[in-house]
Amino acid sequence: MDDVRVSVDVAGLARERLAFDSLRPGQEESVRAVLEGKDTLAVLATGTGKTAIYQLAGLALGGVTVVVSPLVALQRDQLRALSEHPAGVEVAELNASDSAGRRMAHDMLSNDRPGFVLLSPEQLTHPDVLDLLAASRPRLVAVDEAHLVSEWGQDFRPDYLRLSAAIRAMQRPPVLALTATAAPPVRKEIIHRLEMRDPAVVVGGFDRPNLNLAVFTFADDETKNRRLLSHVRSSRGPGIVYVATHRHAEDLAHELAIAGVPAQAYHAGLSAKQRREVQDSFLADHCRVVVATIAFGMGIDKPGIRWVSHAEAPGSIDAYYQEIGRAGRDGEPADIELFYRHANLGLNRFFASGGVTDADLLAVATAIDEHRPADIPELAAASGLSPARVERALGRLTDARVVAISHRFHLAAHVDVDRAVAAASAVEHDRREAARSRVEMMAAYAEYGGCRREWLLSYFGEQYDGPCGNCDNDLAGRTAAPADDQPFPVGSRVTHPTFGPGQVEHYTGNAMTVLFDRVGYKELRTAFMIHNHLLKSES
Repeated sequence: MDDVRVSVDVAGLARERLAFDSLRPGQEESVRAVLEGKDTLAVLATGTGKTAIYQLAGLALGGVTVVVSPLVALQRDQLRALSEHPAGVEVAELNASDSAGRRMAHDMLSNDRPGFVLLSPEQLTHPDVLDLLAASRPRLVAVDEAHLVSEWGQDFRPDYLRLSAAIRAMQRPPVLALTATAAPPVRKEIIHRLEMRDPAVVVGGFDRPNLNLAVFTFADDETKNRRLLSHVRSSRGPGIVYVATHRHAEDLAHELAIAGVPAQAYHAGLSAKQRREVQDSFLADHCRVVVATIAFGMGIDKPGIRWVSHAEAPGSIDAYYQEIGRAGRDGEPADIELFYRHANLGLNRFFASGGVTDADLLAVATAIDEHRPADIPELAAASGLSPARVERALGRLTDARVVAISHRFHLAAHVDVDRAVAAASAVEHDRREAARSRVEMMAAYAEYGGCRREWLLSYFGEQYDGPCGNCDNDLAGRTAAPADDQPFPVGSRVTHPTFGPGQVEHYTGNAMTVLFDRVGYKELRTAFMIHNHLLKSES
């Protein structure tokens, strides 16, 4: 793509076209990076106006902006005001079920008519869509909910794996990736899988001072569950309880209903119609409490959620922060409680230790080499594996850059099956180590004695000096004193003889946490590292 740089009054454009009084932190910086022709990853908290970033960038660039989103209907609604503006732009949805919208999108892409073309990642499985995109010259590709391209995210979408090939086919316009939650490993994977080139990374806005953070620790499940039920019954306003299993969601919703609390279960085991009914009931305030698995929340825009509780610790801080971010979006106080039992982490550790086997990698690589399938169902049939196992194996093979995806899956040039399996197996080994480290970080947060807001923000790479005065430790006067011995500055790069290079995340008492590039988070004894010369500043 030609290097096009655009100079524009971003704040003025926001006032004129979006009726903004002012821009929020991170918005102008992200838009300007795009207008300078840079790939850009914007990691900004929910409610900070990520949609406005691609709207403003697209308006300033002119031509077509392609928006890839799992929530096309939501994006269409958010763009409606632009299309109704006196100087409006066209908005079209590239959807097989909407022939009129499809024709309009085809015309916009073919003739470079200014506007926004929306498509879901599932549309990338259709060869005619890929051909249409390849024949077009969009000015910008915006990837909404970009954490879904990463398997570190909560709801990985394998169809996102085709995005990099589609972007290359469109002659490589600037890429704008947008997400509300992405710790460093997720950011790294987004950049890798979208093949972003030296991107500008805008991170900020994670601090939610209106959220009151608390952890309640229990020795047994019976006491924990009784306390959770009592807490939800006495809570005020609408709220969400996150649980680990479908069964727990059903049981707790039933107990609450018997106790007179309007509650419903929401999980992936329900039909699409049932899930939609629960969501609509919650949004309309007919249901006060939703007891949900991680399947609930994306696209929910209910500003007045007054509390979010977790019956068990999630598998990562990333998942936890995304889920608690659904509370208090109106800026009013909201309570965040984790009902924690250390023994319950066993299930998370079990899942973190599992993953892709070499046998699965061999079956998928062989099927790709022999059949060059066009999609996941074809690949599953050719390999004899379930679609879920195929998706995980395909993720490792693409991470190792030994499989390419366009219209069909194929091995990379000069790569045979054995080499593909070996490379992907090495990726899987490091990934398991990193997954286990993420579980331990969840435990570290739950058992932390200092300011919880400070801990969370440091995890996401945002500097914050506590105490915040709005978490259980601070309010109870339990906040631990900051570590005196900090030989490597927070945010600095270090190397370890076994773990390799990494970044210092934070210090707690006599320990330090380092996020290593290959194996994830490690909590290390600071004095031991220094005395034995095991950490060195990265030159």
